Amino acid sequence: MQIRVHPKSVTKMKDAIRNLTDRNNGMSNTAREDKYQQFVRGWIEYFKLADMKNLLKGIDEWARRRIRAVYWKQWKKIKTKYRMLRAIGCEHWRAKELACSRKGYWRMAQVLNQIFSNKIIAKPRYTSMLDYYLIVYEN
Repeated sequence: MQIRVHPKSVTKMKDAIRNLTDRNNGMSNTAREDKYQQFVRGWIEYFKLADMKNLLKGIDEWARRRIRAVYWKQWKKIKTKYRMLRAIGCEHWRAKELACSRKGYWRMAQVLNQIFSNKIIAKPRYTSMLDYYLIVYEN
């Protein structure tokens, strides 16, 4: 018998992720990484018996996009955006094109999906919810 996660729990989880990845709070990246990791571990440990593989896949994608938006907002100037994109490994013309883009943070987070990959996001301690769930899953 599979246990399902209640929709209100999912809403609470997304609200907590919104608070952690809010672009307007002055939290440092290390504090944000620590709190996000604690949240992921606590939430997964609590609901580890539930069947939520597909749910976590979607929430992971959404959370990574929010994390990309946080970083994009922190790189305020065009020069900083260009330099950070080059450090990630983006080509000169592509980095210049993206740095000068006038799109909003949320839209740019989607565009950066190809450049600012999941491996790069996982390097600073942003644990993937799905990966941790698959390690802990007991069924």
